[in-house]
Amino acid sequence: MDKRYEHMETAVIHEGYDSKHHLGSLATPIFQTSTFTFETAEQGENRFAGKEDGYIYSRLGNPTVRALEERIAHLEGGEAGLAFSSGMAAVSAVLISLTKANDHILCSPGLYGCTFGFLQMLREKYKISHDFCEMSNEQQIREMIRPETACIYVETPINPTMKMIDLALVARVAKENNIPVVVDNTFATPYLQRPLELGCDIVLHSATKYICGHGDVIAGLVVGKKEFISSMAMTTQKDIGGTISPFDAWLLLRGLKTLHVRMDRHSENAAKIFQELKQHPMIEAIYYPGDIAHPDYHITEKQLKQGGGLISFEIKGSKEDIQRFLNELKLIKIAVSLGDAETLIQHPATMTHSVVPEPARWKMGITNQLVRLSIGLESWQDIWADLDQAISKLTVKKV
Repeated sequence: MDKRYEHMETAVIHEGYDSKHHLGSLATPIFQTSTFTFETAEQGENRFAGKEDGYIYSRLGNPTVRALEERIAHLEGGEAGLAFSSGMAAVSAVLISLTKANDHILCSPGLYGCTFGFLQMLREKYKISHDFCEMSNEQQIREMIRPETACIYVETPINPTMKMIDLALVARVAKENNIPVVVDNTFATPYLQRPLELGCDIVLHSATKYICGHGDVIAGLVVGKKEFISSMAMTTQKDIGGTISPFDAWLLLRGLKTLHVRMDRHSENAAKIFQELKQHPMIEAIYYPGDIAHPDYHITEKQLKQGGGLISFEIKGSKEDIQRFLNELKLIKIAVSLGDAETLIQHPATMTHSVVPEPARWKMGITNQLVRLSIGLESWQDIWADLDQAISKLTVKKV
């Protein structure tokens, strides 16, 4: 793939599509078709044999989807991309592609709940084990790598504790052992963080979140070396079938055009809300990568362009108090996604991470008092006013 655009603000709008090849259509056309015709039987044979480029069947490739894949590959600085029907379709396809029975996966010290559930399934069905590692220094990682370790899987910032992992550090140790590093870059997006440039091998996204940005698509994306992406496309994705629809790919292409503008606004709003939250007497603890007091701030400084749009915080009180706080919110919506124009809030212990057994959840730092806030694009003053009034009502009821 030719990498034509040096600046991301241009690439998110133009990469992977040329109107000259599509009758001058400014917007990428939606190729809403299940199959493609062949001019001759010989052409069909050659395409199936891999001797001739061209489209066969939309599960195997589609022009609208291809434009999306080329764009995300360029934005992440990778050779090739692959689009999936959900973030978990992307996660599961990558891990299935990299492992076999009795292998081992080394993980960052916190994971999205469904990723945790999928790892449990791999353990139960195929004896693919996994361990959690703090990854705070190279020796710690070396000591936990086994001969059967097939990959290192990292979230950073980690969902929902906002812990940062030094990707360059992890990549150095992984390369010593010829182990690929997979990074879930959903929270940061390529606009704020570029794992491949830090030495990692594979990047994935729940494109449902910031990549889409409008809360109307379920999708996943993977970027890596062309050889790995091609192999996964022709095996794991083709045979399991977690492919994205052309219309959903088109919606993601539309969402990507404003990624840089949206991420700037999400980050700016989050920084202001953080300043207000950290001064509130009812807030027990607050976790935000842009906090200069965050224990991982030295990683944020060198790895993230900005602090991002997510804040997690603990409120003083019981689980019932926290639920009462959530129920008092008016503008902010209780929902488990993130990265939308709307500000969203959720309770990880009973929602996104409820599948994680309580001892493991506590070890990850997910308490009953923790809530995760995805800052939207509204006026930050309105977001704060809603949070403040809900917390204040909780304070009044506790007196």
